[in-house]
Amino acid sequence: MAVRSLLFTTPDTSRPVDLGLLALRLGAGLLLAFAHGLGKLPPSEGFISGTAAMGFPLPTLFAWGAGLSEFVGGLLMAVGLATRPAAVFVGITMAVAFFGQHGALVGEGEKALVFLVVAVALALAGPGRHSLDHAIDRRSRIVR
Repeated sequence: MAVRSLLFTTPDTSRPVDLGLLALRLGAGLLLAFAHGLGKLPPSEGFISGTAAMGFPLPTLFAWGAGLSEFVGGLLMAVGLATRPAAVFVGITMAVAFFGQHGALVGEGEKALVFLVVAVALALAGPGRHSLDHAIDRRSRIVR
């Protein structure tokens, strides 16, 4: 019950807030997936060596994880499916990118910082009513 609640329950919000969350999810999610994540799949040797240079064990595995987090996580956030868990994975990936790879230099890592802030916002606020999470939650309440 708690897992379903975490994945699919969306708080009651106002119409403007729901539309704002939709715009945020679509804009940031699709941009993250297609402008950043898709280019990292499959991970290049340079991306894998950069992952190794940050000290990650199994750098190929972690490079795949980062690329999939950006691509699949971005798509999940965009459509609002398992939004909170996807946002957590994206947030962790962006925190590593910002603080680890870019050394928290805003000029170099500001895209990672923006995606980190969006991921934190979606993890806290949820996806809103215009999402697959909300549709699944609503349908499960009707079936009960």
